Amino acid sequence: MYLCRIFMIKDLGKILRYLKNYKKYAFLNVLGNTLSILFGVFSITMLIPFLMILFPAKDATDKQILITTRPEFHLSGTWFSDISKYYVQLFTKEYGPQQVLILLCGFFVLIMLLKNALRYLAVYNMAPIRNGVIKDLRNEIYNKILILPLSYYSAERKGDIMARMTNDLTEVEWSVMQSLEMITVNPLNILVIIGALVFLSPQLTLLAVILLPITGFLIAKVGGTLRKSSSKSKGSMGILFSMIEETIGGIRIIRAFTAEKIIHTKFREENETYTTIMNRVYRKTDLASPLTEVLVSVVLAILLYVGGRLVDSSGHTLDGPMFVAYVALFSQLVPPAKAFSTAYYNVEKGLASMERINNILHADVTVKEVASPVSIKSFDKEIEFNNVAFAYQRGDTGYALHNINLKIPKGKTIAIVGQSGSGKSTLVDMLPRFYDPTDGAITIDGIALNELSISQLRNLMGIVSQDTVLFNDSVKNNIAFGMKNVTDEQVMEAAKVAHAHEFISRMENGYETNIGDRGGKMSGGERQRMSLARAILKNPPILILDEATSALDTESERLVQDALTKLMVNRTSIVIAHRLSTIKNADEIIVMQKGNIVERGTHTDLITKNGAYRKLYDLQSFA
Repeated sequence: MYLCRIFMIKDLGKILRYLKNYKKYAFLNVLGNTLSILFGVFSITMLIPFLMILFPAKDATDKQILITTRPEFHLSGTWFSDISKYYVQLFTKEYGPQQVLILLCGFFVLIMLLKNALRYLAVYNMAPIRNGVIKDLRNEIYNKILILPLSYYSAERKGDIMARMTNDLTEVEWSVMQSLEMITVNPLNILVIIGALVFLSPQLTLLAVILLPITGFLIAKVGGTLRKSSSKSKGSMGILFSMIEETIGGIRIIRAFTAEKIIHTKFREENETYTTIMNRVYRKTDLASPLTEVLVSVVLAILLYVGGRLVDSSGHTLDGPMFVAYVALFSQLVPPAKAFSTAYYNVEKGLASMERINNILHADVTVKEVASPVSIKSFDKEIEFNNVAFAYQRGDTGYALHNINLKIPKGKTIAIVGQSGSGKSTLVDMLPRFYDPTDGAITIDGIALNELSISQLRNLMGIVSQDTVLFNDSVKNNIAFGMKNVTDEQVMEAAKVAHAHEFISRMENGYETNIGDRGGKMSGGERQRMSLARAILKNPPILILDEATSALDTESERLVQDALTKLMVNRTSIVIAHRLSTIKNADEIIVMQKGNIVERGTHTDLITKNGAYRKLYDLQSFA
């Protein structure tokens, strides 16, 4: 059970699948590490001939034991000891002990040089793996963020999403490196060393193989709760990110209501929670290395005792130089064993982060494009809502829309009015497929929206909303956002139609001026006219205006309304109106209440009916 937990093959697959694009680097990394391990083991076995020169083997009469014929090969430590004695005696007789020592020292330096050069080769090829995997993962998350439904962002904290793309990705980056080392270098290193130990002394190695799994069991036992603690820490960090993002975004309100102390107290409490969890995580992680070293040292002490008995035994199954080499070689199990346990703990932390990232990557994309979408490049006849109903959650009894039937002919202006929460924005959000109907269908020129290319469908529409969305970029790039091969003259002409050219010209760098985060350097009216210029430049056949003037002062509203009037000429327009005075000339006005269409007609007709629309109109007139 615990061996399965240590190797975590299934869980590691979540991370290691990203290595497929870096097979060449992974191969060179494994090759370099493998050869480095072999040279490292070989460098330690050179202790045997070195000790044989310093302490030549002698018999009971204190005479050196000579081996005059080359021993025949057989796979055992005895053969290795005898062949070493044979060549040591041969070269010592030929060149003298000093020359042989110099030769062995030079050979040792050469082996260590090759070992470390190969190790550097492995590390050199790890860099593009680490950075490349994180680059691919970051791209995948960002791409998923772009296609997730709007409902996803209503349920998630923006700060937590940011934490997953930053802190969690950093954790995974470390785990990718550690996991590759864990499943290749460290086990291979341990296996090669154990193989060499078996070769030198099968009896001692059998004892070690019996004792080492106990070490693995204890390490896995201690690390069993690490992933859970790490997951809690990531969640707490996401809350901190969200609080920071909300504080920066709402700093005016916080100061206006003198809520600095309240906000600071909440942040300090959450920060204290995060710190407590991280203390627990670090303590468990830092326990891996000393725990492993102590446990391996206990095993080594037992082997020293048993090995010493074997050296002193009358059978001489293990001579002095071989035992020293055996102990030195066994001590080399400590670094990879420590690295293995540390890597295991780090991977547990990384897998907790990967689970949080996978919550984004595996989130359902409810608005999907069919495999072979119908191409649409123009709008020719009409848009039709046919028995459309919508709920934000499937199976939700609280529908936002009920049995909507509506036709919007080409070239007509349709206004949608009603109280807040009546379903106006939800209705128009289904046209560009921000949401799909729960029941019923929406067609454009007789073709269901879900059969069309999403990008081509959205290219037919221009959207101007109450909440203007501008980016931290130049004026020109904001107006030309999403469009290619746009000239400066076209941008300027669109700005003139939107009554934006005058204030843009007064800016320090004109159309190249950076407007700050969300256009923070401009007034509300200026930001709205910028977004209108963007819609004018796009020149869409279908225009969606979602309360585009409701948050403006009288002068700004007049300028924006004039620009809207120009923009709506010869276009199909769907207007969500807060101020009813702006939609008197609409071809048809749709009145909504609680997700239902309760009235429809022209302004004059609805005033005459003396129904819901008249009540809304009279309330605004009275106000």
